[in-house]
Amino acid sequence: MPMDIDRLTELFGLDGKTAVVTGGSRGIGRMIAGGLLDAGCRVIISARKAEQLAAAAGELSAQGPCEAVQADLSTPEGCQALAAAVSERLDSLDILVNNAGASWGARLDEFPLDGWNKVIDTNLRGPFLLTQGLLGLLRSAARSEAPARVINVASVDGLKVPDMETYSYSASKAGIIHLTRHLAKRLARDHITVNAIAPGPFDSKMMAFILDDPDARAALAGHVPLGRIGQPDDMAGAAVYLASRAGSYLTGATVPVGGGISLAD
Repeated sequence: MPMDIDRLTELFGLDGKTAVVTGGSRGIGRMIAGGLLDAGCRVIISARKAEQLAAAAGELSAQGPCEAVQADLSTPEGCQALAAAVSERLDSLDILVNNAGASWGARLDEFPLDGWNKVIDTNLRGPFLLTQGLLGLLRSAARSEAPARVINVASVDGLKVPDMETYSYSASKAGIIHLTRHLAKRLARDHITVNAIAPGPFDSKMMAFILDDPDARAALAGHVPLGRIGQPDDMAGAAVYLASRAGSYLTGATVPVGGGISLAD
């Protein structure tokens, strides 16, 4: 049977849709932004570092319409500023990807309060406040047959106990998984779905301390049941599915995208 391109486009295409991707200048956020652009979406990316953000937006613009808004989502003021900037540009918002994150590692008896607060504020409070700030735009886009989408980026470390002493990180990611379920239950009545992606090992600044070492990279890949580190298309595909017609009847779910590492001992 020949492939029905029109049907595939109907299921997975995002022509005419708008999206915000936080932490979109690098790593997983950039993979997601690229996937949404390839599917036909207009994307606004945010990040803390202006120069890196502008460069990423310029490069991503080769794939589709991409704009940049600098924002520090570790503070309530930063979340409010991003919501205001998006509201100036858009009358409605189809897709919000809460990806911006931080991590911290230290021995249990030395773990600092600022390391706890920075990670919890960025990874858990930030997505809540930004979703709250953009709720009006999401509601404006939402339809029963075409829900608006919130996609939270969690981690496999929120599904299993990590070996590293990253207490605030794993706690924040477990928290965002449950917050995803809570928001999904509440926002279903507004025709807004809320789901999470839980990435395993992907090339990113957060994983560079392991993946930049060839021996450590090989060892980690060997711990992944599928035997490799994640590629950009793996992340882009998961995000496009959750954002598209194909994923419109899914809400409150967490999709592990880690080659089965969340199942490993």
